[in-house]
Amino acid sequence: MSDCATLHGVKHSEVNHGGALGSCDADVLSVADQRLVAALQCDGRTAAERLANVLGMSTREVHRRLRTLTRQGTVRIRGRLAQPRDLGAVQLRIRVLRGRLEQIAAVLAAREDIPFLDVSAAGDEIHAIQFTRGSTPRNRLLFQQLPATSAVTSVEAQTVLHVFRQAHEWRLDVLDPAERQALTPPPAATSGREPDETDRAVAAALAEDGRLSASVVAECTGHPASTVRRRLAALLAEGLLRTEVVVDPRCLGLHVDANLWLQLPPDRLDAAGRTLAAHPAVHGALAGTGRSNLSLALWVPDTAALYRFISEDLTGLGITAAETFLVGRAVKRPG
Repeated sequence: MSDCATLHGVKHSEVNHGGALGSCDADVLSVADQRLVAALQCDGRTAAERLANVLGMSTREVHRRLRTLTRQGTVRIRGRLAQPRDLGAVQLRIRVLRGRLEQIAAVLAAREDIPFLDVSAAGDEIHAIQFTRGSTPRNRLLFQQLPATSAVTSVEAQTVLHVFRQAHEWRLDVLDPAERQALTPPPAATSGREPDETDRAVAAALAEDGRLSASVVAECTGHPASTVRRRLAALLAEGLLRTEVVVDPRCLGLHVDANLWLQLPPDRLDAAGRTLAAHPAVHGALAGTGRSNLSLALWVPDTAALYRFISEDLTGLGITAAETFLVGRAVKRPG
């Protein structure tokens, strides 16, 4: 049986090789465009008039810049249902024979339960996150499919115990605190309900354009506009629906993508995780099982900035060991 079949093979045409990050032809966005991106990260459905008022632009300029960014595919604003409460995750570090990495990465990235997959700059390792649900006693990918794949030389799995920061919570650090506060909606009220079919239809209509008006969503779903407005308001207020801004970090001047695996004593783990999750460079921070009990994903402008992060920002937190993984290509990211 081939390696692809062993890994529960899928059509390679279904795999998105990083295209979800949009396009950036090595040109860094202007400061004004970056500020608009940061504003939309606070709330992707903020009205153009409100964006203009907070950012000090005209409404016409906001419309023009937003139209250019989205039509070129540089920026995408997506509507997305919040993750189920019983969703768990496992971090995977998979070492692969040289020359076989692309094939294995493509097959893994096509799996619906893997939202995040990076390949190393060295070309011999894959980092992935696999979602798990409920109390499944045995993970077939981990215990059967990967070990049976001849191109895979080793697999390390760490169960995620706590999430300090997820990718959608990352904010580009170009707004001042007052601007960010003015654009950030109040905290969502905790809701115990599960989205129903109507909620899911509304969210699906916003999946490619999270700024669609209620009337357009109504046309897409066949539901009355009044129903869509009511459902949208409820979903957003209850934290069941969020908007995400998808943009290639290189367009923001962040050219180095790295993952760090850190070791800390138990009594320092929580404080260090919270401190590092608040760092502007960190777009992911997870506590997990295994030798490295804190992992970070970060974007920085260059290797000099990465060195400063490691040699300066990691000091004084009780970290006893650190391993750095330079991302050669982000094969799959949420969004």
